[in-house]
Amino acid sequence: MRVENTGSSRVDMFSENLRRNTVAQDDDSFGSFLNNALDRINEQQLIGDEYQRRLATGDVDNLHDVTIAQEKANVSLQLALGVRNKIIEAYREIMRMQI
Repeated sequence: MRVENTGSSRVDMFSENLRRNTVAQDDDSFGSFLNNALDRINEQQLIGDEYQRRLATGDVDNLHDVTIAQEKANVSLQLALGVRNKIIEAYREIMRMQI
């Protein structure tokens, strides 16, 4: 009885697509990922600030939108600080390791 591998073509197609995406996106390093994440956090902060300005001038009718924008900005900043703290903690732990 002959057993054929039916899933190999899917795996080959997936690995080929992954290789193409990796080659096409050489610029997608950890540094660029981190910069993009920080840009999004900054964008959330700017949106929150804009809502605050509009609230002060009376351009916003719904206070819920302002509160939601501020909380999104706050949560994204707190997440970034938490990730930063974990990265620093991991770096310090690696530096304390005996070789």
